[in-house]
This record gives sequence, structure tokens and C-alpha cells, in this order.
Amino acid sequence: MAETTRERAAETADGGRTRLVKGPGMLLVWLYGVMSVGAVSRSIYQISSEFEHAPLAYTLSAVAAVVYVFITYTLVRGGETARRAALVCCAAELAGVLIVGTWTLVEPSAFPDSTVWSDFGYGYVFIPVLLPLTGIWWLRRSRTA
Repeated sequence: MAETTRERAAETADGGRTRLVKGPGMLLVWLYGVMSVGAVSRSIYQISSEFEHAPLAYTLSAVAAVVYVFITYTLVRGGETARRAALVCCAAELAGVLIVGTWTLVEPSAFPDSTVWSDFGYGYVFIPVLLPLTGIWWLRRSRTA
């Protein structure tokens, strides 16, 4: 992929990518990493052992896991393209949390078991709804000139 002028401008003096994991970004990477491990573990267990019980919920947990892993990767990778990809994923994650959270409140029978995003992340101390908001804030703040 061709490097854009903006990406070249974002490079540090030593030729590396602009780091997104400095300051609060490091905490964000850590939280996304923890959520990745939790969501991946949970979805693998649920899909492999009891998928027929709640296929929609377990599939949505797997989607959440993929989103968390991708955002963690893009934050660690750094650079302007990775920042933009993470920003889009954080917005999609927020939409997912809001849609699934509302859906679980309006039609609880659709979810015989909870997902990572059920009840806006209640089972995860609301981290699933707070994390994308924080991620969007950080990624917009870390935008290069």
C-alpha cells in the first residue's frame, strides 16, 4: 500500500511509526488486551461446548472478541492508517454495544445467555460501553497534524 504524505509526516525522527500507546494510550492497549483475552476465551468455550443453547449470543461474543483483538493490534502497530482503522472499529464497537445492549433490554428472550455486550456490558462492569468512548477520544486526540 502506498504511503501517504500524512503518514510520512506522522513518522518519528528515527523513521518509525507514530506511537499510539504513549500516555493514556498504554492503558487503552492494556484494557483492550484484557478484553481480547476475556472475549476470545469466553467465545471459544461457549461455541465449542454449548453453541446450540444460545447461538446468537455466542456468535456476538465471538464478533466482540475479533473487534477487541483488531483494535489492540492497530493500537500497538501505530501509524496514521492504523489509527484511522482503530477509530472506525471503535465506532463500530460502540454501535454494537448500543444495539446489543438495547436489544437485550427490549427482547431478553432473544438472548438465553449473555454476550460481552449484553446490558451495555453490565457483566464486565460496563467496560464494553466505556472502552470505545475512551478509544474514540484518545484516537481523535492523537491525530497527527
